[in-house]
Amino acid sequence: MRQPSSSYQAAGVDTSKEESGLSQLLAWLNRTFPLPGAIGRPLLENGFFANVHDVGNGLGIAVSTDSPGTKILVAQQAGRYDTIGIDCVAVNVNDVLCVGARPIALVDYLAVQQVQSDMLEQLGKGLYEGAQQAGIAIASGEIAQVPEMLRGASEGLGFDIAGTAIGVVAVDRIIEGSNVQDGDVVVGFRSSGIHSNGLTLARATLLGPGKSSVDSYANEIGCTLGEELLRPTRIYVRPILDALAQTQDIVGLAHISGDGFLNLLRLKTTCGFELSDLPEVPPIFRLIQERGSTALEEMYKVFNMGVGFCAVTRPEVARIVLEAAERHGFAAQVIGHARKELAGQVLLAKEGLVGRGKGFYKPA
Repeated sequence: MRQPSSSYQAAGVDTSKEESGLSQLLAWLNRTFPLPGAIGRPLLENGFFANVHDVGNGLGIAVSTDSPGTKILVAQQAGRYDTIGIDCVAVNVNDVLCVGARPIALVDYLAVQQVQSDMLEQLGKGLYEGAQQAGIAIASGEIAQVPEMLRGASEGLGFDIAGTAIGVVAVDRIIEGSNVQDGDVVVGFRSSGIHSNGLTLARATLLGPGKSSVDSYANEIGCTLGEELLRPTRIYVRPILDALAQTQDIVGLAHISGDGFLNLLRLKTTCGFELSDLPEVPPIFRLIQERGSTALEEMYKVFNMGVGFCAVTRPEVARIVLEAAERHGFAAQVIGHARKELAGQVLLAKEGLVGRGKGFYKPA
């Protein structure tokens, strides 16, 4: 297998070093699993989209935490903050959804360089819109003024926001992929674009000195770069909960975020996946690839490439997921199948790529 040099690493994100450091961190965190005792013990391993804690009487509480990442810097450059709150909700509830849980609440942490009333109002507006789409309450949070710690695109505009979502799921209805079988269908839900992953590479490629600005209009995407990069992450809660209410034959759920379709390999299955009918790649990804001369292998490693969420189902119930998507205004289609002979791999046949481990490769 041939792996190209990494544009993402050159932009400042070293995923291999992250993996090494993360393993050392998790060595300590995993030691906390027995501490709560019977009530509150984690039911899944670290590293899944969310974990579920047993609180007794057959009920599990799912929990996950995340941030919109460096998409925040694009918002600062554009002076537009009304979509970042949607992203903060989305990256968390989409992960909680992956264990089959119904998201019910989110708490947020907001750190600011200086208090900017208009910025806070816009962030609140986005959080409200995200909560509406997800059907959750944002009942608590924390704001901290930390001028020594933060810098932004302009003085005083630095901020960071992160959230933690919780959901509820019956312990006997947790979905983590162990029931995926050879021949099961993969339904892919279209993304709205770049979502909240790979913005460091996108910014390094598209924005900055000698390049374009957030206000630059790009014919390829039919809008300014700022408008496209700030398009909020889609929230898949409504169609997925609709489908889950109708069938127990949804056996795997995956949020396609950082690592792209490799996220399917986080499912606890001995099958791999052949994705043979992916939708057309949105123009923003072609623009990033062309302007940055970014290898196709890296594009599929870093970005969602047009699919933001996947549901793995028995073949006979795929239509239930597709109909739920249509009812809620989401574009979805069958994009592939689970394959026993591809254990530990994701095959993108038309693209000539094989994903395994932490990357996509072209066969030598």
